[in-house]
Amino acid sequence: MPGGGYSKLPNGSVVVALSLPNPLADGRPARFLVHAANRARALTRLRNLGLRAVYLRGNAEPPTLDEITAVLHHPDGLIWRSQPGAVAELWHPVRALGRPVG
Repeated sequence: MPGGGYSKLPNGSVVVALSLPNPLADGRPARFLVHAANRARALTRLRNLGLRAVYLRGNAEPPTLDEITAVLHHPDGLIWRSQPGAVAELWHPVRALGRPVG
């Protein structure tokens, strides 16, 4: 279920969006957004969370403007939600991965 992309911001930083297997293991994909200085650092942040097989190949699913706004306004710069494209579900901080969502 690979998919993702990035957007370069005017200040030189990037927002990377990746669709990955859901960390809650309920079978649905999860969408992760990371704000970092560059793509390599964004992927490193995800790998440091234990998502070891994280790669960004191409730019097929770049973050939307709403996703960019959401991650830029979050203090950690790293958020996710289990239903990509679902407006009803709010974005979760990565700290919520250890707790049930809902």
